[in-house]
Amino acid sequence: MAKRRHSRFDCNPGCAVEAAISLIDGKWKCVILHHLLKGTARFNEIRRLVPALTPRILTHQLRDLEIDGLVIRTVYAQVPPKVEYSLSDLGRTLEPIIRALGTWGTEHMDLFQRQKPSHPVPDPQSTLAMNS
Repeated sequence: MAKRRHSRFDCNPGCAVEAAISLIDGKWKCVILHHLLKGTARFNEIRRLVPALTPRILTHQLRDLEIDGLVIRTVYAQVPPKVEYSLSDLGRTLEPIIRALGTWGTEHMDLFQRQKPSHPVPDPQSTLAMNS
């Protein structure tokens, strides 16, 4: 198994949560894991499933997941090279958590679809008055 990147935690209350979150932190790791729950996928398949994810970030996230032992990267010696990604046994243990996040997201989708309030642009006149 690959060496873990996260080896030091303060072991205060919440340490176990900190350890777990550190493995799946970031914007895309849970999304990638969610798609790999469906089965093995190649790099470009994952890219098509998550079009907002750039190739560079996808590579980085997959590498982190592999280092942490959550994803298995299988390289086939052929031309052109074929690389597949699948969940490891450890990665599979995250399935109930990933599914629970998906369920929660579905149930609360209306929170995410609301327009975020735009930041008010300061009025130049009021800014001048405050500075004088």
